[in-house]
Amino acid sequence: MSTRILVVYYSATGNTAKLASALADGAREAEAGVRVRTVPETAPPAAVASNPRWQAWVDAGPHHETATLEDLEWADGFAAGSPTRFGGPAAQLKSFLDSTGGLWAKGKLVNKVATSFTTASTAHGGLEATVLATNNIFYHWGAIVLPLGYTDPRLLESGNPYGGSFVSRESAEPDELALDALRLQGRRLATVSRYIADGLFKDG
Repeated sequence: MSTRILVVYYSATGNTAKLASALADGAREAEAGVRVRTVPETAPPAAVASNPRWQAWVDAGPHHETATLEDLEWADGFAAGSPTRFGGPAAQLKSFLDSTGGLWAKGKLVNKVATSFTTASTAHGGLEATVLATNNIFYHWGAIVLPLGYTDPRLLESGNPYGGSFVSRESAEPDELALDALRLQGRRLATVSRYIADGLFKDG
């Protein structure tokens, strides 16, 4: 059975979505079955309208199916992505993660492999803090938290061993360096998830 990877993201202007797609591509390269899902936009319309790029992204949607708890239960490995909001994940993604209490109570999230990624508009705008804050949820699940690490020489240039990230200076779209890091993260997630799933199957 193919390793099953779920990528869930929130994106306001499309940059985090591009990272999510790159991570998914990496997981597929490792022969995983992949679902890419988004979460609902819950920001007030006035806030969305205040940023033309945000409004354009919302108007162009929906970009993927909306994530469900069934998607999460299905997955062996999970990646969560969000733009940074004051050093933490956006409320839209956090709302989905906060809804997982029922699965947590039943032990359905134990030993899933989980990783996270983010974007920001400034170099010191909370990239690492957002990844670490997202990972805090995975610890409570009993998941196996997977860092990107410097597991490939190319990652020495990306500068973030915690999880893939991109700094969107002057509204720039993710560059190839960032996208390559996310593809590596996706391959790593699929590979390690397969190791864990195979071990559990053989032992169980």
